[in-house]
Amino acid sequence: MIQKSTLIYILTAAFLACCTPPPFETSEAKVDLNPPQLQDFSNSPKGLTLSFDENIELTAEDISFEPELEVSGIEMEKQSVTISTTGQIPGQEYTLRLRVNDVQGNSQDLLAAFYGYNPRLPKALINEFTTQGSSTHPDLVEIRLLEAGNIGGLCFFEGTRNNWDQRFVFPAMELLANDFLLLHTKPQGIPEEINEIQSPEISQGYDSSHQAYDFWLPQGTGLSANNGVLSLYSSPQGELIDGLVYSNRTSQSDEKYRGFGSLKTMERAEELFKQHGWASGSTEIRPEDAINPDDSTATRSMGRIPGSSDSNSAEDWMICASREASFGAENSAQVYKP
Repeated sequence: MIQKSTLIYILTAAFLACCTPPPFETSEAKVDLNPPQLQDFSNSPKGLTLSFDENIELTAEDISFEPELEVSGIEMEKQSVTISTTGQIPGQEYTLRLRVNDVQGNSQDLLAAFYGYNPRLPKALINEFTTQGSSTHPDLVEIRLLEAGNIGGLCFFEGTRNNWDQRFVFPAMELLANDFLLLHTKPQGIPEEINEIQSPEISQGYDSSHQAYDFWLPQGTGLSANNGVLSLYSSPQGELIDGLVYSNRTSQSDEKYRGFGSLKTMERAEELFKQHGWASGSTEIRPEDAINPDDSTATRSMGRIPGSSDSNSAEDWMICASREASFGAENSAQVYKP
C-alpha cells in the first residue's frame, strides 16, 4: 500500500452555509459548503508553509504546537499561510494543530506532524547498498557525509517523499565530513541492534561496523530486490538531497508502466527524475537509465565508483567483486567480472 510522507490527518470538518439563497436564485446556483483542503506542507528557513485549494483566514488563536513553540509571525497570502516560530530543535518531531477557515465560514481542524528545521544539515550521498541480502548479510544502505554538520531530521525513503514503503528519520547528531551512516533495513529485532547516537562501537548486529554509525529500521522488511527507488531528503517534508533508481528491467519488459513492472516504481522513478535526482537519456525516465542489480549479491554490493562525480546516473556506480562489500569504509575499487 502506497503511503504518503506528509503526515496530515483531518480531525474534524465543520462547515456552515453563511446565508440563505435569495428567492430568485435557481436550483443550479452553487453554494460553497466545502472547507479548505490542504495541498502542500513544508518547513523551511521562512517557517511552516501550508497551501490550500482556496483563500483562507486564520489568527494566532487558531494555531498551537506540541511540544510548545512560540509563534513569531503569520504571513497570509490568499491560499497559503507561512507560520514563523522560534525554538525549533533540529530533527525534533512536532505536531501542529490548526483551525483554518475560508471566506464563506467553512472551517477545518488539521493535525500535522513535522520535524524541526535543521540549518546545518550536511551534504550527503547514498554511497553503497545491497538488495539481494542473505540471512547473515541482510539488505543494507550506506550514507556518506560530505561535510560536517547535524543530521537531525535527515530522512531516508524506500521510495520518494510522496510515495514510499519504508522510511527512517535520523536523530540530531553532530558528525564530521566522511563519517558513514549504516541503515540496516531488515533487522532481526535483537537487543544488540542499537541505534548508535553516541558511539559507533556499541551495536553488535549483523554487518554492524565500529567505524560507522549503525541504525536499524524498525520492523524493516528489506528492500525490493530488483526494482526500486531509494532517496534522501532534508526532512520528511524537505528537499531532495540524493536518490537513485535500480532495475533489471527494460522498456520492452512489458507494455504497462513503461517497462518498470509496477505503477509505484514508475511513479517513484518519475518523481525522482522531475526533482532532478536521477538522469535519463530520454525525455522521460526509463528502466534502462537505472542501476542494474542483476550481478549483485549479499556480498557483491552496488557502490559508487571511487573518485567518480555525482552525475545522478548509473555511470557513477559499479558492482564490487565477491566479498568486497565495504560498508563503513571507502568503497572497494575491485569490480565484479562475470
